[in-house]
Amino acid sequence: MTKLETTTLVAISKESIPRALDSAFKDFSSKQGIEFNSKQSGLSSSPYFSKRWFVQTLNEGDRTTLRNIAAEHDADLAFLSPSFNPEAIRVLAMDMDSTLINIECIDEIADFAGRKADVAKITEATMRGEIKDFKESLRRRVALLEGISVDVLESVYQERLRPNPGATQLLVAAHQRGLHTLLVSGGFTFFTDKLREQLGFTQTQSNTLEIIDNKLTGKVLGNIVDGAAKATYLEQACASLGVSKVQAIAMGDGANDLLMMHGAGLSVAYQAKPVVKEKADAAFDRVGLDATLLLLD
Repeated sequence: MTKLETTTLVAISKESIPRALDSAFKDFSSKQGIEFNSKQSGLSSSPYFSKRWFVQTLNEGDRTTLRNIAAEHDADLAFLSPSFNPEAIRVLAMDMDSTLINIECIDEIADFAGRKADVAKITEATMRGEIKDFKESLRRRVALLEGISVDVLESVYQERLRPNPGATQLLVAAHQRGLHTLLVSGGFTFFTDKLREQLGFTQTQSNTLEIIDNKLTGKVLGNIVDGAAKATYLEQACASLGVSKVQAIAMGDGANDLLMMHGAGLSVAYQAKPVVKEKADAAFDRVGLDATLLLLD
């Protein structure tokens, strides 16, 4: 008799997982005719609480419903596939703006010139997936930065840019595990270079702003890093290590991260747009980036 493979559900919260969540899952499973088996997670040094359930069959609608149930109990939810092997993970790839860090850098640069509203409108539409051509979207936004002093970039970095909760802890743990860490962004090298130095990324890939006479020209140099390029950089990093994409974690928040996240061993949506949450294995809205480490136990 063939043994059915099971998906592992992991609820993660800043507070103890309430019994009411377990009861809500049981009610759902009873109505759907799905068998849920729970397992209390053991003690860990994590600042978060977690609990696991094992289920044999879930469709996309079930996943959305279960995430909504978890949210009602102040918990985030991850779905780990039967093939996911935490011990095999060799690469951690992350988006920068609004994933690793708290801001969209291009919006904040524009803010110094009083153009944030115009730029942010395009940024939001792009991240929601409403503007399909990321390259054209970026060119339009960068054009609005023409004439801004390069000093503004340093001001944004010093005054506004902060790593999101758990970012430092996640990177420290990833390097302790010997992971290749890749920061791959549709943002700019000025910021990815500084974050590489600050957080120790193995590799960074992003876009280069043209600067003449210490002012932004409103142009991007070279090939633009879009969603397809992000996916390619991750695949190349895996290939250079002699591993496959299923041995990678990919984290993002916007539509241009979906290609990178697709096919990864673990995809994590952080404070993400709905279109990204729907596709991701884990969606974090309440816990920090370091909650990813609980999924590797």
